[in-house]
Formats: sequence, structure tokens, C-alpha cells
Amino acid sequence: MDIARSLRAEASRANERRLLVLAGDPDRTRERAAAALDAAAVPSAETTVVGPKPFLACEHHEQSRAEELLGRTRTAVILDAHEELRPDAVGRTVGAVDGGGLYVLLAPPLETWPEERDGFDASLAVPPFDVGDVSGHFRRRFVETLRAHRGIAIVDADTGTVEQDGLTDPPPSRPVSSPTAPTDAWFRSETYAQCLTDDQRDAVQAFESLRDDGAAVVVEADRGRGKSSAAGLAAGNLAIGGRDVLVTAPQYRSAAEVFARAGHLLETLGVEFARDRASNPQQLDVAGAGCVRYAPPDEAASLPDGPDVVIVDEAAALPVRRLEQFLDAPAVAFTTTVHGYEGAGRGFSVRFRDRLAESDHAVADVTMTTPIRYGDADPVEVWAFRALLLDARPPVDQLITDATPETVEYRRLSAADLLADEHLLREVFGLLVLAHYRTEPSDLARLLDAPNLAVRALTHEGHVVAVALLAQEGGLSADTRATMYEGRRVRGNMLPDVLSTQLRDEAAGIPVGQRVLRIATHAAVRSRGLGSELLSEIRTEFAEQVDWLGVSYGATPELVRFWADNGYNTVHLATSRNATSGEYSVVMLNPCSDDGVALAARHGEWFQDRIAAVLSDPLDDCDPDVVRAVLRATDGERPVSLSEWEWRLVAGVPGGASVLDTNPKPFRQLTRQHLSDPADATALSPREERLLVRKVLQAHPWSAVAEELAFVSKRECMRTLGGIVERLTRLYGDPWVQEELDRHQ
Repeated sequence: MDIARSLRAEASRANERRLLVLAGDPDRTRERAAAALDAAAVPSAETTVVGPKPFLACEHHEQSRAEELLGRTRTAVILDAHEELRPDAVGRTVGAVDGGGLYVLLAPPLETWPEERDGFDASLAVPPFDVGDVSGHFRRRFVETLRAHRGIAIVDADTGTVEQDGLTDPPPSRPVSSPTAPTDAWFRSETYAQCLTDDQRDAVQAFESLRDDGAAVVVEADRGRGKSSAAGLAAGNLAIGGRDVLVTAPQYRSAAEVFARAGHLLETLGVEFARDRASNPQQLDVAGAGCVRYAPPDEAASLPDGPDVVIVDEAAALPVRRLEQFLDAPAVAFTTTVHGYEGAGRGFSVRFRDRLAESDHAVADVTMTTPIRYGDADPVEVWAFRALLLDARPPVDQLITDATPETVEYRRLSAADLLADEHLLREVFGLLVLAHYRTEPSDLARLLDAPNLAVRALTHEGHVVAVALLAQEGGLSADTRATMYEGRRVRGNMLPDVLSTQLRDEAAGIPVGQRVLRIATHAAVRSRGLGSELLSEIRTEFAEQVDWLGVSYGATPELVRFWADNGYNTVHLATSRNATSGEYSVVMLNPCSDDGVALAARHGEWFQDRIAAVLSDPLDDCDPDVVRAVLRATDGERPVSLSEWEWRLVAGVPGGASVLDTNPKPFRQLTRQHLSDPADATALSPREERLLVRKVLQAHPWSAVAEELAFVSKRECMRTLGGIVERLTRLYGDPWVQEELDRHQ
């Protein structure tokens, strides 16, 4: 209790946070946590327990629901880790503690904790491995960071022994002066009086540009810097000015602060407005002017009801494809977390910023660095960044700029290698973050502990320039395969699962494979063949050990071509968009053994059999360039097999004697043949191939196809397709078919 009082007093004096670790028997740690918060005078209304039991009379969530704290502020958060320690729960909850508050961790004895296996460890034990195969590397490192960082008190709850008191004797928090309002502001002056830092004032002023079409604003900040509040102040002003402001975020709770600040500003200004609900309003209507309204990302991407301004809060949590859709708005703003849980992915900063720069928008950039919730020397933030590698980065460009396939070394990196070299671990994880727009703290634990995962890298003078994360899949027992075939999920075996459950191949779980979960090349040395070099080395290492190498990812034309060039062939294209990536996922295999060849061959054949029918229904909105690339990446010849009548129907189209709509089937088979195994790859232009995809395979209306592909008229579009059919008929038809074709010319 004395420690808790001292920590709270010091945290309040410095406007920082402190971390209190209570280790020992579960019931004893919970009793001491209750006493500690009572001694520290933390109100129960400002406390949240995250864990298996609601042992205090306060807000409670399971660790699986820790996201309920995102975007919120609490005086104390207790994370009960006795039954499990979910790294994501740490990332989601630690940022919710306000300056002057306490983050309390309840844990088993720290000396033995890394050797114990909990519920999260069980989730890493994917078949054919069991929980005994899971290492404790993540928790061992986690405990080491607790003991090494400032501001962290550790108490043995069983004996009351204080291992470290966590006191840092910081200087008192300096008074924060209100920022001065800009002299040339368009927003109401009262707006700037509500800004707490110069950073926040600058961000709000940047939002003023959104009153004009063609403007874009990007606000980047770590968590707790007030970017959502700045967006809310701006949204309120824009609504007063008559703008229809559409706000979107991964979930409404992420954007709740935008609406709270907008509503507070309108009340402060005495502006008449209406809420759609008393609590958690998702629409604010300003009388005689504009409004601020929320829509989830998939709905907001279509720009419903034509908003004047779109504000995308926590943009780093959305896939690049989704972000691109918001560029069609007249004016748009993106707020994004640089580090911290919400911004662990770098899809926004690495990939989307290039797309934004190429757009017609005039972009204003703002970076916010000064914390608002707590002091800028807060030790708990420093600890969280280190423990979860939230700020992991690849090596700086200058260190690897000369890297080529000839200068790099292929390295098999074990968890022990990574733990022994913190710098290497940060470079590896930093590059893996770049490979995926959404990397979470749990991915670090998987990297260090999961028995089915392996890390391979290319290094240049000791620095990581390319990295791949591999997962062993397959090699499943008959019982496990039967379970999978019957529709029950088997963790960690994504490719066998898809091939077994969706495609009804129970034997797909027998061959053993290595799936490439993620692969990334440093941005400074891309397009030098390093990714292909890494895949080549991986195949050389594993070719004698596994039956196949595989991959599944959100398909784009460029990615499909990359994998096809490296020997991977299409065996499946998902029929619904991935909720995370926003793309249709493709599955590709690179066989290594006879069993692998057999697996890839039968699924490649089945894919060719079904793809034409699927494209005209669930995949009718798939990008035609994705369809072209996916079909070109198939393996094996499937010669055109049309009946005499079907050939006569096809041969009659160029001269107008017959029409495609009489029976699209033979035209689809002819198109599929040419796109997957062309007799002459130069026979058609990319535009002509897109026409085949949109009209023949996806059955879009003539008028829609003509407009999308920029034909001057529907008639011109139809004539072009007739010419395409003539060329394909001459390429693939027998001599008598050529004569039939000539008959109608």
C-alpha cells in the first residue's frame, strides 16, 4: 500500500504513469491490488479490470475484449495475467492510463512465469504441435523489460517483499501554457482556446484547408497526442460552415472522441444542433448548416450521400485498398498512429503515402509529438514500446543501400538468435511490420514462441535487408484431417484448411508444406531481386524436407506476377473479399515433391474447371487485371474442348451471324484458355484482355463495360469483342473452324 501511494503521488506530480507488478498467488495478488488502489485513492469509477474475474466493483473486461479501452482514458487499469498474457491486451490497455495513473499487472512469480504455459500459449500450439512445444521466450523477454525499465515497481504479493519500488524522483510537471491562436484562422477563435498544445493547434489549423475541394490533410502522432480531438474540433467548425463531414474509423469507438469534441465545441459556441442519440452519438446535425456523421469503413468507402469532407481516424488500421477509395472525396483527412497499438502496421506510411502523393489532392502534413494525456518523459510509454517492439524499425537506408543478391548472406534465424541480439530482433520485426499493414503485439510472441514458425533473412554487412516468416502446415493425422474436412477449424493450417473444407479434398492435409506468412524487402533496396533471392534460398533449404511451398495473400496484379515468377501457381481464388485486406485472397503452391506435384496439379485443374462460372457470380467485381494475372499464373495445359455446335456459334460472332448471349459457355472456355495458356501471348492487348474478363467472364452489361474501358460507344465495344473472338478462333480452332469463320466475313 505504501508503494502504491508513493507511485501515485510521484506519477501525479510529474504527470506521468507508473507500473505496479504484483507477482505471486492469484488470489493474493488480487487482494493486494484492491488494497493498493484503495491506498492510492483511485476511484472505482475510474478503474478497469482486464482479466478472467471481476474481483473489484468496477468496469471489467476479458482480455479478449481489451479493445473496449481503445480511445478511452482511465486512472487505473489492472491487467490480470494469471490465466493468460495476451500481448495484444497489453498493447490495447496500457495506453488508456492517464497521466498520474497506475497500470497494475498481476502475474505468477516472475522467476517461474516464463516456464509456465497459459491460454495464449495454447493458441500457439497448432497441429501437429502441442502446448509443450511452445517456448517461453516472449515472456522471458517481457519479464526482463519489467526489471530493466524505470517507473516499474515489482512486489512479491506472497511475502510483501518489494523487489524494486519504481520511484524515479522526476521533477514536477511543468505548467502547460495555452497555445496562442493563429492570427489568420478561419475556424472560430474559441476552437483554439480548447487546444492543449502547440501541436494540437497546428493540427487544427491544418484542418482549415478542408473547407476547399482538393485538399488533403495527414496528421501523424503517437497515441495520446490529441489527434482525434483535433479532428473533432475541426469537424465541428466545418459543420458550422455548412459542410457535410463523414467520419470513419475501424470501429465507432475509435472515432468517439471526434464526436465528443465536436459536440462539446458546438455547446461551447452556443450553436443549435441535434444528436441522433443521447449517448455515443454517431451524427450531429447543425441547424441550418452541415453535419458530422459516422459510417464504418466499408460503407464510408462508397461516399454515401456525397459528403463534402471525409475524416479517416486511425487510418493505419485500414488496408491500403480501402484508404485509396477515400481519395474520391472532395476533401479528405487521415489521422494515424505512428507507434502504439493502433499504428503497428505501416501500410499507411509505406504504401499509401505514395498513392496520396500521386493523387490530385494538395496535401498538408502535420506531426504531433507532445503528449497530452501524460508527460513527454513517461517511463511506461518507453517500457511498452520496448516490451512490444511498437517502435521497431528496419535499418536506416544508408547502411544497406549497396545490397544486391551477390552481397547478401542467407540466415536461418532461431528465436535464440533474435533474443541474443536486440538490434537484430528490432530490424527483423521492423521489416515484418512493413510487410503487413496491420502487425500486432501478438505477432512478436508468435515470432519468438510458436513451434511451427521459422524466420529466414538476407543480411548485408550484418543488417537485415529482406525477411520471410514461414509456417509449417500439413502432415496432419487422419483424425485431424477428418475433423477439418467436417468443417471444424484446425488452427495454424490455413492452406490445408482451405483445400480440405472449401474444396473438399480431405487428403490435402497429408503433404507437409511451408507457407510464407509474410515476406518483406527493405524499401531502399526494392526491385533488385532480393525478394526472389530469398525465396530461392528458402526453396533450396526446404525442397528435400517438405512437399510444397505455399502462400496466400490479398491479390494484386503486381503481387501475383511476383509469386508466379518465383514458381508459385494459382490453385484457388477466394469468393469473398478479405475483411482485413479488402482484396480477394489467392492461394498459390510451389510443389517440391511428387506428393506436392499431385496436390498442386489436381487443385490447379479444379481451379480451371470452376473459375469461369465463379467469375460471373461472386467474383464479378474482381479487378480484371487481378483475374488476368491469376489465370496467367495457373499451371498445366487445358486445351479448348468445344463441340461442333459451340465452334459454329463462336465462329459466327465476328461476322454478326450469332451472338455471345446465346451461350456464353464456349466463349468463356476460349477466354480462359487464352488467359491461362496463350498460344500467342501478344495476340491481344491488355485492354482487349480486360474486355474479355469484364464481358465474357464476368458478364457485365455492354454499356458498363464500354464506359469502364473508355470505348466511344457500346457498338464500338461490341465490334472490338468480335475482332477478339476472330483472333482467338484462328489461334485455337481447327481448319474447318477457320473455314466456318471465313464463311461469315
